[in-house]
Amino acid sequence: MEEHNSYSDVTPEIVRLAELSREAGVIDSELFTKYDVKRGLRDLNGKGVLAGLTNISDVRATKMVDGKSVPCDGHLFYRGYEVNDLVEGFHQDHRFGFEEVTYLLLFNKLPDKQELAEFEKLLIYYRSLPTSFVRDIIMKAPSKDMMNTLARSILTLYSYDDRADDVSLPNVLRQCLQLISLCPMLSIYGYQAYSHYHDGNSLFIHQPMTEGSMAENILHILRPDSSYTPLEARILDICMILHMEHGGGNNSSFTTHVVTSSLTDTYSVMAAAIGSLKGPRHGGANIKVMQMFEDMKKEVKDWTDEEEVSRYLERLLSKDAFDHAGLIYGVGHAVYSKSDPRAIILKSFVEKLSEEKGLHKEFELYNLVEKLAPYVISGERQMYKGVSVNVDFYSGFVYNMLGLPTELYTPIFAIARMVGWSAHRMEELANNGKIIRPAYKTVCQEKEYVSLADRT
Repeated sequence: MEEHNSYSDVTPEIVRLAELSREAGVIDSELFTKYDVKRGLRDLNGKGVLAGLTNISDVRATKMVDGKSVPCDGHLFYRGYEVNDLVEGFHQDHRFGFEEVTYLLLFNKLPDKQELAEFEKLLIYYRSLPTSFVRDIIMKAPSKDMMNTLARSILTLYSYDDRADDVSLPNVLRQCLQLISLCPMLSIYGYQAYSHYHDGNSLFIHQPMTEGSMAENILHILRPDSSYTPLEARILDICMILHMEHGGGNNSSFTTHVVTSSLTDTYSVMAAAIGSLKGPRHGGANIKVMQMFEDMKKEVKDWTDEEEVSRYLERLLSKDAFDHAGLIYGVGHAVYSKSDPRAIILKSFVEKLSEEKGLHKEFELYNLVEKLAPYVISGERQMYKGVSVNVDFYSGFVYNMLGLPTELYTPIFAIARMVGWSAHRMEELANNGKIIRPAYKTVCQEKEYVSLADRT
């Protein structure tokens, strides 16, 4: 029997006080309309309010036709280069692309062979954690949530940095490159510690590779025998590239800009971004997709029957299946409507991996849901724009086929997005802008003070 942890108790008194807090916090929804508040910093059509400029990436889902903006197939550009062209380029050359795209996002240019080789050596050099960091920090009080573990480890690295608060561009770049290189070890070692101390599994800590790509190093330190196939490593490489960056307005990248504008240190900025990505409204959607499909495979007898699969999807929307949230996870996106370019790129590689893993029937089920879901949604909901599958739809399936524990799905996202966050931090500092401080209109009423003796 587990020992009771009184630290986590929510007592009746806390429940009572929480209700007071809720009542104090609720604002009449009509006031948001009255004062034209863009809730969530979005307009009525869901488009984000213009809050800044960025030269890092571009997310396009509309085009102008006869002077009107109409939906189009999605496009994602990294520093002006379409991401599918980047992937196709290094895929044709049988190269890994993570390091090359990292260079592009940080420095706004594609490296030549010598620049790329030197940059790869620099990232490998920064893979070393401080002496005894694993023993003294990661192995102590391991958290059940790897995003918390990652944030804690990053904040602790502040104590090992003699120039932690220096926000000059050279020093911040050094810190960012170190964190990009160290995040795999911080995440995976944290998982190994939790798996050992809480689940009783064998503990193994592999030293990082002294050569090889980011994707190869992740599989090397994660797996007990450090083995992996070329296809496994290349698909993980592509997954991380597709998750690296997605504009300045997504929650974690905007968090990076906001916190950077206060001129705080790099470790605090990245911990804040990780806290944002941890939230279920931002990161973690691929876990929900995987769980939804596991439920679907149990409920649907014939995975090839379009009518039976459609009925299950209808049950999802009517809150009669899976988690009763009324959502088909992995379908729909805040920006993309007709297609998510990342999902299209990933899908072709997913099919190859499913064949290698003997899971082609599962892939066909994903393919069928991708086909049916937009029709089911349009039949059940009032639609203001089209819907299509997003990158999370297939990425969870990839991670499952790679044998990644679900606890590491969102940290893998963070490992990749650390590159984008670094680029946004550098961009915010380079432009020397003001501290970001939007306005909030007060709607509270003035009150007369009542002495303690007269309060009832």
